[in-house]
Amino acid sequence: MNHLRLASAVLASALLSGCVAASRPANATLQGDPAHPGQTQGWVDTKLYFGLGAAGDPSSGVSEQRWRDFLDTEVTPRFPDGLSVLDVYGQWQGKGQSTPERLRSKLLIIDYPDGAENRAKVEAIRAAWKQKTGDQSVLRVTQSAEVSF
Repeated sequence: MNHLRLASAVLASALLSGCVAASRPANATLQGDPAHPGQTQGWVDTKLYFGLGAAGDPSSGVSEQRWRDFLDTEVTPRFPDGLSVLDVYGQWQGKGQSTPERLRSKLLIIDYPDGAENRAKVEAIRAAWKQKTGDQSVLRVTQSAEVSF
């Protein structure tokens, strides 16, 4: 009985190895292009934090559809090569407030070659959000990034 289990395990392992190897492309490495270079110099990672509305009231504030419309009209045309969006919870407490304001939020992450043109695009995104929502701020955090695709 033990030999049968061992033979079954060996056969299953061999079949699995063959399936995994057969499903991989022969050249599974990206050589790079201007939008997705193999190695970078002078790139930055920018994170933008957008408040959508009160955490305890999902029906108020900015809807998921309105957020996606904003991405489609304001963000993607400026950074069509790619970005990431995460749902996050945020909070802040203003001077004189006894409790923090808790917010449903989105975190937008964009990696790009540093330069005045791209930084202006980020600022245009922030300005567009403030104009559309009446928000006073969109937190921006930008730092150097070593990027590889």
